[in-house]
Amino acid sequence: MTRSLELLIAQTILQGFDAQYGRFLEVTSGAQQRFEQADWHAVQQAMKNRIHLYDHHVGLVVEQLRCITDGKSTDADFLLRVKQHYRELLPDYPRFEIAESFFNSVYCRLFDHRSLTPERLFIFSSQPERRFRAIPRPLAKTFRPEHGWELMLGKMLSDLPLRLPWQDKDRDVRYIIRQLVENFGEAILHQAHLQIANELFYRNKAAWLVGKLITPSGTLPFLLPIHRSDDGELIIDACLTEIAEASIVFGFARSYFMVYAPLPAALVEWLREILPGKTTAELYMAIGCQKHAKTESYREYLAYLTGSDEQFIEAPGIRGMVMLVFTLPGFDRVFKIIKDRFAPQKEMSAAHVRSCYQLVKEHDRVGRMADTQEFENFVLEKRQISPALMALLLREVPEKITDCGEHITIRHLYIERRMVPLNLWLEQVEGQQLRDAIEEYGNAIRQLAAANIFPGDMLFKNFGVTRHGRVVFYDYDEICYMTEVNFRDIPPPRYPEDEMSAEPWYSVSPGDVFPQEFRHWLCADPRIGPLFEEMHADLFRADYWRALQTRIRDGHIEDVYAYRRRQRFCVRYARNAGDAWLSADRRRPG
Repeated sequence: MTRSLELLIAQTILQGFDAQYGRFLEVTSGAQQRFEQADWHAVQQAMKNRIHLYDHHVGLVVEQLRCITDGKSTDADFLLRVKQHYRELLPDYPRFEIAESFFNSVYCRLFDHRSLTPERLFIFSSQPERRFRAIPRPLAKTFRPEHGWELMLGKMLSDLPLRLPWQDKDRDVRYIIRQLVENFGEAILHQAHLQIANELFYRNKAAWLVGKLITPSGTLPFLLPIHRSDDGELIIDACLTEIAEASIVFGFARSYFMVYAPLPAALVEWLREILPGKTTAELYMAIGCQKHAKTESYREYLAYLTGSDEQFIEAPGIRGMVMLVFTLPGFDRVFKIIKDRFAPQKEMSAAHVRSCYQLVKEHDRVGRMADTQEFENFVLEKRQISPALMALLLREVPEKITDCGEHITIRHLYIERRMVPLNLWLEQVEGQQLRDAIEEYGNAIRQLAAANIFPGDMLFKNFGVTRHGRVVFYDYDEICYMTEVNFRDIPPPRYPEDEMSAEPWYSVSPGDVFPQEFRHWLCADPRIGPLFEEMHADLFRADYWRALQTRIRDGHIEDVYAYRRRQRFCVRYARNAGDAWLSADRRRPG
């Protein structure tokens, strides 16, 4: 094999990435039309299709390379030269950072995730840091209130590419100004201006205008969710200007945005100012570059290890029956391994568990299911593993561990954002915090169900609390579609003795769920029971769940709001019929 072959292989990989990202942008660019046509089922399908594009194109490139090499063996020096040729193609390449991740993916597919070394892979980027920080062309437009905020906002909205009419643009502008004055005061607004991203961010049934509110004291987010009414008119639903609010909108439990980003590194850098709490991995994840986000997540993990002498420990909380979960005490992620054998009551296979995690990856997570990154042949140094965790690994997952001397290799695991288990949180809080947590838990269940997701195991231990106080589901082994469940009422006992029996007096088939039983484990704590009965008693009724199933089967897709109901203009400011612009169906709590 010659050097020309090595260059050909490098060029083939980069051309394969070009094809993948071209299709990625093509699917993304259709978001505006899907929004304008209210084709919400196509929105969901496009989301799934875009997620699959990356692995599909990696597979195509792998087949090409096998044909090019014609089965000839490749030694270590040859592979290093291929990487060197590839590196030399990147200095003038606009999407260099994701191209490096694509190279890694092709290598891992070719060599079955073996020999994963920094010499052979782009474990760290080959490009200078300044390339990541550069914004080579304007990604946003500046608007200054030289003739007042009303005229400026009117022009800003008129400049949007959306081709639908506004229901009442003047009203929406008034609401925006009213909220800004309430939040900042007129004196600050007179000295402030806006910087608005050129591209809209589409997700679910909304088009998000994403911008920066630049004031004398600093830069803040300026986010406007734009909805389409049932009559095909545009409505601004809220105005979000707090960093915490923006963080939730771009959160790890939400589906990826569809935003046209030919220069993803530049967009990530532009977003960083209004999302200072987000890591680079989280920002790439938010704009749909989930495979490169995995690369960045691994780099963040390595950077943490470099500056820490902590040992891995079992994660706090009740030990799971399906997953072994461990973490580093100060790290914000957890590591989850599917156990070799499950508890007897868990009648499922490891393949089923992996399919559940893939379902979550592809489904609309509605802000209530944590995203995960999947890794194979993950290496841990033995000195970094606590003795208790090592004993647990050898007992629960010996078939997934290879002893390699000073380190072990874990055949397969997931990395997920670390949260406080809800059961532990409920033990620690009182008063309003307790009430908020129970309200959040019930809302999480409702929103998952409305999105056609039934969690299966609804115990508090399977949910976590984020740093923003949101409740998020993270245990997926029993997850299924709502439409697959048979929600039943418990029939009346035939005799008084039936209620005392250890066995049910009624038949139970696979897929049967009895919501009345939820009360037994959700309301056992006397502090929690009354709150649950007050806010979420309908979750104990089978007819509530069956009504949701009917809506899903009828093709209805619920609105998903990444903010509190009280933040919506129709709740915050509307006081008469003329302002109640959404139909009753669209005004359900979000």
